[in-house]
Amino acid sequence: MTETQRITELRAILHEANRRYYVLNEPTFSDQDFDFMMHELEDLEARHPEMDDPNSPTRRVGSDLQTEFKQVAHRFPMLSLANTYNAADVETWYGQVKRGLGGEDFEVCCEMKYDGLSISLTYRHGALVRAVTRGNGIKGDDVTENVRTIKSIPLQLPPGDWPELFEVRGEVLMPWDSFNRINSEREEQGEQPFANPRNAAAGTLKSLSSRVVAERRLDAYLYYLLGDSLPHDGHFENLLACRRWGFKMSEGMRKAKTLDDIMQFINYWSDKRKDLPVATDGIVLKVNSLRQQKLLGATAKSPRWAIAYKYKAERETTRLISVSYQVGRTGIITPVANMEPVRLAGTTVRRATLNNEAFIRSFDLHIGDYVFVEKGGEIIPKIVGVDIEHRPATATPVVFTKVCPDCGTPLIHTDGHALHYCPNDDCPTQMKSRLELFVTRQAMNIVGLGKEIVDDLYEQGLVRNIADFYDLRLSDLWGDDVTRSRLGLASNIIYAIRESKKRPFPNVLYALGIRFIGEVSARLLAKHFKTIAALMSATEDDLLAVNGIGKIMARSIVDYFKNEENISVINRLEKAGLNMAMSRDELAAHPPVLEGKTIVITGVFRLHNRKEYTDLIERYGGKSSSTVSTKTSFILAGESVGPAKMQKAAKLGVKIISEDEFLKLIDEGLNELNADGLNEGDGSLNEPNADNGEIEAAEVGRSDSSNQDNPPKRQTSFDISRIKEGDLFG
Repeated sequence: MTETQRITELRAILHEANRRYYVLNEPTFSDQDFDFMMHELEDLEARHPEMDDPNSPTRRVGSDLQTEFKQVAHRFPMLSLANTYNAADVETWYGQVKRGLGGEDFEVCCEMKYDGLSISLTYRHGALVRAVTRGNGIKGDDVTENVRTIKSIPLQLPPGDWPELFEVRGEVLMPWDSFNRINSEREEQGEQPFANPRNAAAGTLKSLSSRVVAERRLDAYLYYLLGDSLPHDGHFENLLACRRWGFKMSEGMRKAKTLDDIMQFINYWSDKRKDLPVATDGIVLKVNSLRQQKLLGATAKSPRWAIAYKYKAERETTRLISVSYQVGRTGIITPVANMEPVRLAGTTVRRATLNNEAFIRSFDLHIGDYVFVEKGGEIIPKIVGVDIEHRPATATPVVFTKVCPDCGTPLIHTDGHALHYCPNDDCPTQMKSRLELFVTRQAMNIVGLGKEIVDDLYEQGLVRNIADFYDLRLSDLWGDDVTRSRLGLASNIIYAIRESKKRPFPNVLYALGIRFIGEVSARLLAKHFKTIAALMSATEDDLLAVNGIGKIMARSIVDYFKNEENISVINRLEKAGLNMAMSRDELAAHPPVLEGKTIVITGVFRLHNRKEYTDLIERYGGKSSSTVSTKTSFILAGESVGPAKMQKAAKLGVKIISEDEFLKLIDEGLNELNADGLNEGDGSLNEPNADNGEIEAAEVGRSDSSNQDNPPKRQTSFDISRIKEGDLFG
């Protein structure tokens, strides 16, 4: 057998092994044998670049290259389903189908409604050629490279009776195991956990790093086959064919011949679905015959031959035992309800957030009350009501705390602001939280310093403020455990600390942890004031002149720089080598020709997509917004603009400009700067993006993946066995 023949053989073996492991749950090889064959294939492919195949099993590992998603039109529109929450609506729909078919007998395919991100997969000659998200139903994001990393989605089908060209649709999901693991990791890194698996799956699939997608172990269940030459008229039978070809289909789907059969299916899965490895939120009912589906047709928004029955959020009653208070990084106090344990949506619930004092007052909460609890998105417990009729005589009103539960400092509550906060910068919880924020990817990106290590360094007294990180030495990190693995971890952390000095000024500013200043506002401040010195000397009026900075934020910034200890920390950071100013290159590359302008983007564009226009606005000093208000400078409008924004713009007298006018506005601003010798401009602004593909449709849903990426840990570029402490810091 030649090497090229062996490549073909290994690909077939590994594709089949993936199908049996991830789809059939019938592994045929040990992990060791699988890895051995994968390495053999990698070596052979490296020697035979002429055998390159984007669907090779070796491509599933993902890439760190980041590219923007292009927009692709769906061959068949992806319509949304009409929703119902009760049996009466199901019965009404059933009757409408019967009348629509003139009394003709029909069957209904009953399926699980998976709670993930809709995806459309196109196969040509048995190979995956394109994966597109639902988007607005007409166009979606091309996420093919990311989908290639999902191991339950076949890249190359084994020989079979599949059509030469077909489309299969389904749902990309994050299994509960992956969801819980990732949230634990995010919390350890000081990052906000995902609210539910659906959001996690959507954010992951829209990540610009396919390696991140691969690491998060998404799954997919497919539920609809489309094409010009399908094997059967029956939808159910086509799904069975898809399963035979190697696709992962729901084991729970059934055909129903009567309304009673449908209701039995719905009732069975009401509780049984909680045992599934992925999130579901209902049942989908589809007329089985494709011929009958065509007869029934569709409305403008949804097909008449299908309906989604959604289960109501599970609600239970339990007793409120007490209210405790948590301190956040910026001192914000969050009340938490402590309740008698109650079983809810498959888990035992003991605590629920109460948001703020206004939320508590809205329910007139009393200790001892019987409260109604639901799970928002069946993930986050929340109190949705109080059983006033059964309030015990001994119940006492919940009184919001007046002091910080951690340090005892009196809380501050600003008029017009719903939140209370602790103003004590030395509050232990706040201090540790600020340290944890400082090392996160969005801030200084010190890989390896998770929550546990940071808290341990704080308790040992080694790190009490953010500048102390730059005084750490290897011996501080390895402690008494001088093993090679411990030394390696310590070395990587020291290396990451040193590398963090290269972080741009906006990241450094965010990392300071100024109360009420997030990533976006830090970027706005950095672009406006250019240096930390200018920001430190700014008055409240100076700060309020920055578009996007309000009174509470301005007051917080001024107060922060009045604190002598904060100034001392900043001086230490500057001495350590951190960037305390925008670089000359950054300033030259992005002149503020849109400074002070708030711009609303709406419609479909020819030359750039919406994300590119958002980036342009921010790059040149402006601020993009999704809502029209009196603060809107103008609307950047493409084609197919919805009437609501236009009506509001007319009412408020907001100017509307076209795509060409907007680009001309930037060019004129750049030319004006060029005349003063300040900048060479950007001659590519009016050139369409050659890699943009089809232009983004209006209101295409996209997930900001900036907070979703989780790059692999940076490794040192040297042999740790040769490291001496003085080699790194000394």
